[in-house]
Amino acid sequence: MTRAAVLGSPVAHSLSPVLHTAAYAALGLEDWSYGIVECDEAGLGPFLAGLDPEEWAGLSLTMPLKRRAMELADEVTDLATAVGGANTLVRRDRGWSALNTDVEGIATALTEAGVPTPASTVVLGAGATAASALAALRELGATGPVTVLARDTARTGEVTEAAERLGRPVRVAPLAEIDRHLDTDLVVSTLPSGAADEYAKRIADSRADLFDVIYAPWPTPAATAVAARGGRVVGGFPMLLHQAVAQVRLMTGVDDVPVDAMRAAGEAELVRRSAQPGV
Repeated sequence: MTRAAVLGSPVAHSLSPVLHTAAYAALGLEDWSYGIVECDEAGLGPFLAGLDPEEWAGLSLTMPLKRRAMELADEVTDLATAVGGANTLVRRDRGWSALNTDVEGIATALTEAGVPTPASTVVLGAGATAASALAALRELGATGPVTVLARDTARTGEVTEAAERLGRPVRVAPLAEIDRHLDTDLVVSTLPSGAADEYAKRIADSRADLFDVIYAPWPTPAATAVAARGGRVVGGFPMLLHQAVAQVRLMTGVDDVPVDAMRAAGEAELVRRSAQPGV
């Protein structure tokens, strides 16, 4: 049996098992399994040390493990180093390789939705996902200014340092001053569920398209408002889907990953969960 899993804390509601398992089924990988493991930073090292290298192919990582994974890996890709976090560990001949597929997930989601390369961007939030968004914009060829709006500008070191490593310095301003910065092509909200709701009308009144990393509950008030105005809207599920597609490709070595099967399984699970609140 070849094994993979998602690790994090909390991790119980991760969609990764649904997406990866759907891929294995579509590919006929009957001897592959994908699990879910509650694991904090202190537990990641002992967990990795206890894995059979002949059995485990890879791991998906959620918070708070993305930095710790880089410290424990035998090699780290340039992209993961630049972004400052790895959401994937893949077993290689030399040991664990730490990679970031969030960047591919964001870039592919934006491209799939037909969002044009923005001349300017405003990013709401200053955490790990914001850093991945900056890298995705670079991958898409965006060279215009980026403004990061943070609830606490004193806690923007992570994203500004990532921006410097990526060669794309950003401006930082308080989120409370959002009205001053909405003359832009794209708003990327990396805020947690509910945190951007109060800004929905203001974002909709701008000309910006919206990428909102929330996937449940969906649509968010901001997504609903921007769509009603005729703007392009991208949700968090396409990002989650395409980062998982990249992980399946890396872990299995299969280039033709069954995206449609994974999408259908993920959407069905989200519908099931929405019908059973609290599950």
